[in-house]
Amino acid sequence: MCNKETITSTGRKTMLSENILFGMGNPLLDISAVVDKDFLDKFGLKPNDQILAEDKHKALFAEIVQRNKVEYHAGGSTQNSVKIAQWMIQKPHKVATFFGCIGTDGFGEILKKKAEEAHVDARYYEQNEEPTGTCAACITGDNRSLVANLAAANCYKKEKHLDLDSNWELVEKAKVYYIAGFFLTVSPESILKVAKHASDNNKIFCMNLSAPFISQFFKEPLMKVMPYVDILFGNETEAATFAKEQGFETDDIAEIARKTQNLPKENTRRQRVVVFTQGKDDTVATVDDQVTMFPVVDIDQNDIVDTNGAGDSFVGGFLSALIQDQPLEECIRAGHYAANVIIKRVGCTFPEKPNFH
Repeated sequence: MCNKETITSTGRKTMLSENILFGMGNPLLDISAVVDKDFLDKFGLKPNDQILAEDKHKALFAEIVQRNKVEYHAGGSTQNSVKIAQWMIQKPHKVATFFGCIGTDGFGEILKKKAEEAHVDARYYEQNEEPTGTCAACITGDNRSLVANLAAANCYKKEKHLDLDSNWELVEKAKVYYIAGFFLTVSPESILKVAKHASDNNKIFCMNLSAPFISQFFKEPLMKVMPYVDILFGNETEAATFAKEQGFETDDIAEIARKTQNLPKENTRRQRVVVFTQGKDDTVATVDDQVTMFPVVDIDQNDIVDTNGAGDSFVGGFLSALIQDQPLEECIRAGHYAANVIIKRVGCTFPEKPNFH
């Protein structure tokens, strides 16, 4: 795929071992429940929105769990992606390691149980100053209003967790790394340590632009990590914001991908790959020195239940093929498949087994 050394190579499936994929991010327990308009009004929520919790939302989390039919899922962007990668692969279990911070509380216990059920090797840093991070999904009809309270997720400490020999050994075991841009708001020094390890050892480090505010308000830590990024993910809105912040002076997505690919890079043995999704429009990716369009799987608009997990699941599918040394086209096809399955369901959930060939 590139003349130096291919990021994804031969198309021969490799034998997978435990902890080959490493993810680090903000673990959140997703709590979803059907609510009514009065509930939304009480907490000043729009029917379809994503916000960070403020003081006025504190009582919401206690109240939503009292509702009938509450569903709990292990969530948070990076954790979702590694969970989907594990689902796509099925066996062996614990192909993916996940690091992040939780509280020593009931929600933390649920999160541990959910990660275990998803066969992800989650090694959480547990502390008792902040409660486990949560994301309340308040569902009314086809709409869902998301309220995220990072809490403990914000408390990840490099020296208390990542630097410990027993944990760092798991980092060293991996050959592909994925961290969502959201984690730049928590521990950029942890991201840099992992990114440098990948670069020094010619392994693959992947990152996601995650949200427009990351490119705008966390530009400095983002650009410190960028030279170590082998594969960069994002959607069209995030790409446009990134281009504006970088002064690319173009809103053409293919041109943005090309300019992003050409940003300075530490490990010159691997040419950077940039992958931008665009919802129902073609996914844009850099292949060698070309930019190529990959059409998504056709879907009837009426079958779409919830697009919220689409980006995370695309990455999860992509990573599942990447760790098996599949070529870029296959990685993207796996990403499209996973996203197509997840948007037909509420939350980042999936059927028992994938039907992907």
